[in-house]
Amino acid sequence: MAEGFWHYPAETHYSKLSPMNNRHIAVCSWSLQPKNPSEIISRANSCGISCVQLALNPLVADDAWQTAEAELAESGISIMSGMLEATGEDYTSLETIAETGGVRPDGTWEQTWENAQAVAQKAQSMNIGLVTFHAGFFPEESCEERDKMIERLTQILSCFDACGVQLAFETGQENARNLISVLEELNHPTLGVNFDPANMILYGQGDPIEAVQLLTPWIRQVHIKDAKNAEVSGTWGTEVPAGTGDFCWKTFLSHVPEGINLVIEREGGEQRVEDVKQALGMLRELGECE
Repeated sequence: MAEGFWHYPAETHYSKLSPMNNRHIAVCSWSLQPKNPSEIISRANSCGISCVQLALNPLVADDAWQTAEAELAESGISIMSGMLEATGEDYTSLETIAETGGVRPDGTWEQTWENAQAVAQKAQSMNIGLVTFHAGFFPEESCEERDKMIERLTQILSCFDACGVQLAFETGQENARNLISVLEELNHPTLGVNFDPANMILYGQGDPIEAVQLLTPWIRQVHIKDAKNAEVSGTWGTEVPAGTGDFCWKTFLSHVPEGINLVIEREGGEQRVEDVKQALGMLRELGECE
């Protein structure tokens, strides 16, 4: 479908339960590119959405964000989940993010661990029950590098568990079967996945529709983000507005378990509010929100 196909009244606000699947709809705070909490509020309102997944690193590191919880509550913006960002991630190419992503690099591990502890405590204090996280690229075969990552993630999981917060790994860096092997090896009761279908395409890690069926038992949340396959093997795919990418949303969402919340994410482009509204319109067209 052409970009901008869906248009719905901005005054209709969404965090409501879907009439079909008992889901909530939210938007990723970072997709709105806010410099402070008031910009989340104004841009979420412009999108017609009153629920967010909130990036938590700024709340533990930046004075400009210290009032975020109070401001969001006063404005009527609810928080569906949080997001933890590893230190020093470089998305310039597939090679750079493989080297710098998640808990894999030794040079940034101590800062990532410090941030993880602070974010877990912040999520606990704000009654946020789920935080999502890019864990990094896992080697497929057992090796010292993989063992190191498993050890570090076990440490982070124990920290979040002690705070009463579930953790969900973002999909995409590895194919579904490799990710399942990691989930099974960690075997932690509070661990799940945040399924991002676009990431499977952007990283060239398989068919999102096949992957969502394989990962169903672990899915805790789904990102509504779209992408087209890379034109050259070994390079990034291209993120595009929702409904214009290389897989069928209707088929994909039919495989997402009932009760799993949907969070609109847009990380590219210069028209974030319009693109989020387009994604919301697509979900409404598909019967995923009122």
